Amino acid sequence: MDQVQTAPVPSGPAPVGNIDGMKQHLRFDLLSGFLVFLIALPLCLGIALACGYPAIAGIFTAIIGGIVGATLSNSELTIKGPAAGLIVIAIGCVTEFGFTGGADPDADYQAYRLALGVGVAAGLLQIMFGVVRAGVLAELVPTSVIHGMLAAIGIIIIAKQFPIMMGLSSKGEPLELLMEIPTFIAELNPEIAFIGVVSLAVLAIYPFIKSKWLKIIPAPLVVLMIAIPLEFYFDFDHPHAYTFNHHEYQVGPNYLVNVPLSMVSAMAFPDFSGVFTGTGIKYVILFALIGSLECLLSAKAVEIFDPWKRKANLDRDLTAVGIGNTAAACIGGLPMISEIVRSKANVDNGARTRFANFYHGMFLLLFVAFLPGLLNEIPLAALAAMLVFTGFRLAAPAEFRHVYHVGKEQLLIFLCTIVGVLVIDLLVGIAIGILVNILVHLVNGASLASLFQLHHEERAAQDGTPCLEVKHAAIFPTWLALRRKLHEYFDKHPNVELDLSQTRLVDHTVMSRLQELQTDLAEQNKELTISGLDEHQPLSNHKAAARKKKLVTSGPPNGSSVSQ
Repeated sequence: MDQVQTAPVPSGPAPVGNIDGMKQHLRFDLLSGFLVFLIALPLCLGIALACGYPAIAGIFTAIIGGIVGATLSNSELTIKGPAAGLIVIAIGCVTEFGFTGGADPDADYQAYRLALGVGVAAGLLQIMFGVVRAGVLAELVPTSVIHGMLAAIGIIIIAKQFPIMMGLSSKGEPLELLMEIPTFIAELNPEIAFIGVVSLAVLAIYPFIKSKWLKIIPAPLVVLMIAIPLEFYFDFDHPHAYTFNHHEYQVGPNYLVNVPLSMVSAMAFPDFSGVFTGTGIKYVILFALIGSLECLLSAKAVEIFDPWKRKANLDRDLTAVGIGNTAAACIGGLPMISEIVRSKANVDNGARTRFANFYHGMFLLLFVAFLPGLLNEIPLAALAAMLVFTGFRLAAPAEFRHVYHVGKEQLLIFLCTIVGVLVIDLLVGIAIGILVNILVHLVNGASLASLFQLHHEERAAQDGTPCLEVKHAAIFPTWLALRRKLHEYFDKHPNVELDLSQTRLVDHTVMSRLQELQTDLAEQNKELTISGLDEHQPLSNHKAAARKKKLVTSGPPNGSSVSQ
């Protein structure tokens, strides 16, 4: 991963999210919580609708996420709530349980309740992951597979939300919808598409605005400040037809968010009858594994953003998210994760402790309790535009260029993961990416044995420093074993050498993880020295590129040799 530029560490002790910290940092956390609430409100609604859930489900999740984040997790600056990365799983779950997209409201509601049952089971599984300290499993997934999964999710979000932004139906498979984009443009509903395109333009232009005063207002809020008056002007509250360019189009309240005026009446309770079906088991696994993976990766990313570089207990954080997911699903909410975009905004807005997460949830609760009617004036096209923009950021061309610069073999893994997710499904796509990664390793000289066991030897370096010498290959399947051995050394010694001279291959995932570990250890005044890579050829110019050892063949008896 590229290095992230962060602010210098402030002077004084790091803030702690306890009672004293809540009082001491109230003004910072309250302000940040309010600003994050302004960002979260439209995104929670849009993500819920994109998942096939009622819009209020996203609000339920963010409120509960604020509570569990403040009370159960020690990840100080993460914001817990619904995220675009889980849309693909959620919509797949309700669809396989019979969701019709509005054609049959009774069938849609039952599919929603069945999905809630799956959500409860997945939350309980996440709690178990946290209890057995499975947080380190996030480090086993190859980096390029993770990037490919996120890019594929971005493409699917764009495919599903673009027609809604144009005022049309989004029924169909992602690849079919992508091929239909020219048709969607030709058949768009002009008034709805106008709101959608203006909303998308605001989001695209906003990062380039230089005014600090204007940038205080979050971009999603600016979108609503423009979209809602446009909706009033076009009179979406009353069903009617209008003519544009000799064609007649229909508009009405069905193009607006529909949220019940009472939160209590909006609650829904899970139906567990689908949990132990083939569909239920599949989505319990997907929600638990992918949700946990995204949550852990987000929490680690926020540690980099944190000015105090505070480290979260990832197992505790995962347990908190599992409890939150279980509670949210019991009242009708979406699955939650530690959401990276809102967490970054939380850091940028000056939050000090995890109570900013709590305040953002409470502001959402107050808004839907006292101003629910205003939510029903939000055009669906504006929310769809926000999600299209989110999808583009996940699958931006810059992401493809970045992976290519890491290595051509990483681009192959990345693209195979994307194709697998788009053509088949998320879980199979990830499996395909991992399988391709393994095949690449075998082609590059890794042995079958090195896929299952870390081959190593322990000795002392010339200066007496403990040295761990790895043999055959240092690749992602054995990273956890390598990480564990290194931590055993560092429990007793401040300096350790890792000798990779006897490896044929060191893959990109291990290289990037080792660099992250070096940074973490340096903050503890410990040093990991990596040696033995002089005879390895980097597969690209990227600092975390995979390293393959140059082959040397024996020459004639005179001792000459030939390097390849």
